[in-house]
Amino acid sequence: MSAIGAIAGGAGPQPTGFSGLSSDEFMNIVLEELSQQDPLEPSDTGALLDQLASIRAIQADVDLEQSLQSLVSQNELASATGLLGRVVSGVSETTERTADIVISVSNTGEGPILNLANGQRIRIGQVDEVVSEELFRQPEGA
Repeated sequence: MSAIGAIAGGAGPQPTGFSGLSSDEFMNIVLEELSQQDPLEPSDTGALLDQLASIRAIQADVDLEQSLQSLVSQNELASATGLLGRVVSGVSETTERTADIVISVSNTGEGPILNLANGQRIRIGQVDEVVSEELFRQPEGA
């Protein structure tokens, strides 16, 4: 399709796939394709429109999935930072049971990891208990 190359070759930021096309750009592609047809052997215009609509729908689904994954990652990190200073227990990266105070959070490609005071690290998904800070406070006058 020569029209796609003409639109994509323009100046400025490039859209990602068909979802980045405006309605006008989409119509320009369809009209360009129709104008390039041999009138004696026309293409099936309905099939072309169906294919373009399917491509746009697939691209929209991919974009939505990426947005949702980003939102989940941000939510996991926010949850993990809420555990700073708290005592947690769970299975460490070395597959040992451990429990201690969360001193920091590392955001990795595999999700947030809680760094404990004892040197162990627990993935946020491997935490099975969070202990209230109030259990460790000294009673007044003690």
